[in-house]
Amino acid sequence: MLRARRNGGDLPRLGLIISKKSIKRAVDRNRVKRITRESFRLCQSRLRGLDVVIMSRAGLGELPGPALRAVLDKHWDSLARWMERWKQS
Repeated sequence: MLRARRNGGDLPRLGLIISKKSIKRAVDRNRVKRITRESFRLCQSRLRGLDVVIMSRAGLGELPGPALRAVLDKHWDSLARWMERWKQS
């Protein structure tokens, strides 16, 4: 699950809520965090002025790396489209 809000600044910020209840093993939680941070770092130029919070759901830790990256890229694309619509209005 992803939540976003304008932060009034120029830089995007990322928050991660990866619970032990949804992803049992620490190695899986850390892998999800690492992949999420890297994906956000590569897309942050398109997300200027947003605070983004990622909340884990059950099954997220079981996704292989490329599938998790594809899900995140889809979310970043939808946020970038939302930002473009917001700038036009």
